[in-house]
Amino acid sequence: MRNHTVRLTLAALLAAFCFLGTQFLKIPVPSPNGYVHLGDSMVLLAGFLLGWPYGALAAALGSMLADLLSGYAVYALPTFLIKGGVAVCACGMYRLLRGRGEGRRQTVAAFAAATLAELLMTAGYFVFEGFYYAAFATALLAVPGNLVQGAFGVLSAVPLYFAACRSGLLRKWHTL
Repeated sequence: MRNHTVRLTLAALLAAFCFLGTQFLKIPVPSPNGYVHLGDSMVLLAGFLLGWPYGALAAALGSMLADLLSGYAVYALPTFLIKGGVAVCACGMYRLLRGRGEGRRQTVAAFAAATLAELLMTAGYFVFEGFYYAAFATALLAVPGNLVQGAFGVLSAVPLYFAACRSGLLRKWHTL
């Protein structure tokens, strides 16, 4: 019971981080969107730390809440599905690629898993927007911004993940 309670509490905390990272922690950059946010790094972190189902639900709920409260309600359900899928993909691919390796192999596996997961995010939004706008050419305009956002998520999530692992606080409940 204690393990379930700890994971549920951590999932709620990571959902809040996903929301806050998306909604408020925006960094201006010269990209098609004009900024990147820390939401995607929190989505990947939720996947790496908690896996399925806790990490996926934390990522999905926190990201969906950011869309709902920022006036993008039409994106709420796709965001829920896409960000939950990103967390599951990150966790699953990391487990698969890492194997029993240590050190450098873990780092490469984490970067590769996060990159594949963010490519899934870009593809997911491309498909949704293609159907939503009834024009895949229009949806293609958002791809560069999503790729920049995804790259920022990867480059910020992987170091955060390894820092959290090295802290020693995660040993008792960490799923990976």
